[in-house]
Amino acid sequence: MIQRWNRKKSHFSLIAILSIVFIVFTILYNERSIQQIQETPDHVHHRQEAPVTFVKPNRINPAREVLDRFSKCNSTRNYSGRKIAFVDRTDGQRRVASEKCDVASGKWVFDNTSYPLYNESECPYMSDQLACHKHGRSDLGYQYWRWQPHNCNLKRWNVTEMWEKLRGKRLMFVGDSLNRGQWISMVCLLQSVIPANKRSMSPNAPLTIFRAEEYNATVEFLWAPLLAESNSDDPVNHRLDERIIRPDSILKHASKWEHADILVFNTYLWWRQGPVKLLWSAEKNGVCEELDGLGAMELAMGAWADWVASKVDPLKKRVFFVTMSPTHLWSREWKPEIEGNCYDENTPIDFEGYWGSGADLPTMRMVDKVLSRLGSKVSVLNITQLSEYRKDGHPSIYRKFWETLRPEQLSNPPSYSDCIHWCLPGVPDVWNELLFHLL
Repeated sequence: MIQRWNRKKSHFSLIAILSIVFIVFTILYNERSIQQIQETPDHVHHRQEAPVTFVKPNRINPAREVLDRFSKCNSTRNYSGRKIAFVDRTDGQRRVASEKCDVASGKWVFDNTSYPLYNESECPYMSDQLACHKHGRSDLGYQYWRWQPHNCNLKRWNVTEMWEKLRGKRLMFVGDSLNRGQWISMVCLLQSVIPANKRSMSPNAPLTIFRAEEYNATVEFLWAPLLAESNSDDPVNHRLDERIIRPDSILKHASKWEHADILVFNTYLWWRQGPVKLLWSAEKNGVCEELDGLGAMELAMGAWADWVASKVDPLKKRVFFVTMSPTHLWSREWKPEIEGNCYDENTPIDFEGYWGSGADLPTMRMVDKVLSRLGSKVSVLNITQLSEYRKDGHPSIYRKFWETLRPEQLSNPPSYSDCIHWCLPGVPDVWNELLFHLL
């Protein structure tokens, strides 16, 4: 045993000597390297990455061509690395609810006494894309679920109180078809107490307006699926081979929303459809850059945030940003080993904290980073987790489809099921209850 210990001790001594020699050599080598760098400054320059170029967004340029569905890139090159120069002009404090309760954390409770808050057939402004019962859905359970926060109660919807909040004001939803669904939900929630001869709806256009004369108020929707100016800003004809945006300008849309009193923004799913072409405002030869959806969304969010930071007085204008609306495209995420989607689903997911692939976490982190810089100028309408549970709330096959369905699709309902939008009455009504709660 003693001989063994002595051999070990000799072995350890040799390791210690070698370690000391290595450390001394490393120190001498590093000192020599540092000296070489100091003697040859070009060495530092060659090892640095090219500096990032920051672009000041939202500059007025009357000579700039407005993008439309006929716009094309003359050529495309790799992304140059340009970023949006967004200067904070905020107090750095997030706007929070007056009560100490997270209304986004809770569970769905079946309640066929208080819900639905309106009848699908009695809302003359209902969309055929969302009227699931009209288009053949016989199980109406999706209409009877109430959102119950864990540690408090959501303020109960009161249509008269909501109209008083809107008296003399413009409430505008800005975004994509999911935000349009929330707008239709709000109109259906509000319209029943307004006499038919005292209300009106403008024809479908980029900006569509519901007016209530008695309250001198409007509830509006502006089609701007990417927030930034794009070639997809036509509310009807926007299915294009390539998506082009001006990443540094939201001015075209802002000219329509800037005078609204309450703004509700969203953007998400359109950024998930592949690479985006960037046509910077300073580009005169139609040369685009190409960037992945998340990177392009961050640029557009930066231009939007610059407008909010510079133009919004939170004492005079309320701004809300709606978090991502999840999809339910893969039933294996809630039913392991089962292939399908939201088709034929008729109950919510009852696993608390469920999170599927339809809500992208890197996107959520990016959005949170941008919103955190806006402080109290923006309130977050957090709909993501509560909507994650509602695999039963999508139209599936029970909606109007504007394109003729092929026989092979009709024989396989999941192949054409809409697991993106939401039936009405349904989940978007709860989003509006959250908005009512926070106003």
